[in-house]
Amino acid sequence: MSDAVLREGVKALAESRFVYVPPKPSLKVSLARLYVGRRKWGPAALAIALVLVIGLGGYFLAWRPFREAQVEAARVELSEGLPRQMDALYQTIYEETKVQQAVGEAENLRTRGKAAAAEGNRAGAEQAIASLTALRDQLRQEYTLRIVNREGQKTGFWTFPEINTAATNYYVVVEAIGPDGKPLTLPIANEENGQTESVAVWGARVPEATYRSVEADKRDDGIIQRSTLGLKQYGFLDVDYVMPVLGGAVTRW
Repeated sequence: MSDAVLREGVKALAESRFVYVPPKPSLKVSLARLYVGRRKWGPAALAIALVLVIGLGGYFLAWRPFREAQVEAARVELSEGLPRQMDALYQTIYEETKVQQAVGEAENLRTRGKAAAAEGNRAGAEQAIASLTALRDQLRQEYTLRIVNREGQKTGFWTFPEINTAATNYYVVVEAIGPDGKPLTLPIANEENGQTESVAVWGARVPEATYRSVEADKRDDGIIQRSTLGLKQYGFLDVDYVMPVLGGAVTRW
């Protein structure tokens, strides 16, 4: 080896030509390292990207439009559908009733229901529809209010009211028999506790004279000849009583 070559090597060593100096941290260096190691992190990154794409796509392309459609449908039903139902029920009541009282009640219910719908009060609007439906169904009911007269069942009874034990309340036990001869179940308000129950048999409060008359009728031969207490006709709200009554009722005794 010549002296010139040796001198050149010593010079290069002094100038650190053969020493590796790592590059300084930078964005370019970081990207280069990521690229070199892509086989390690690539599959996981691809999977995460797919999950994000599918999730965001499902939200913006499916769930969000579906939810917006639900909200819009609810808004349209509240602003248009429910008021339309109220109008239809009112019209049915107006055409089928035979008493002005029903028309007045239906008008008040419809007015309150539409006001609730305009305010966005869905519960109030639906309650108005339920009340209008109940009023319509009440008008359509037909039955005979008959005094019960069968073995094992009381025909009448009397009680002392808790608020006035010096008084006596008299009741006859009744049931509503429909046009087909079958008993109906009706909502009856119990005057003793203020609760309404759906029952097939209940006690109707009557004057003592009515009670004694029914008692004597049954005592005669064991059969109540005049067993009809009243009639509920189509188009009317209330029972047309053929015997004097006092209006109260009980569901338990």
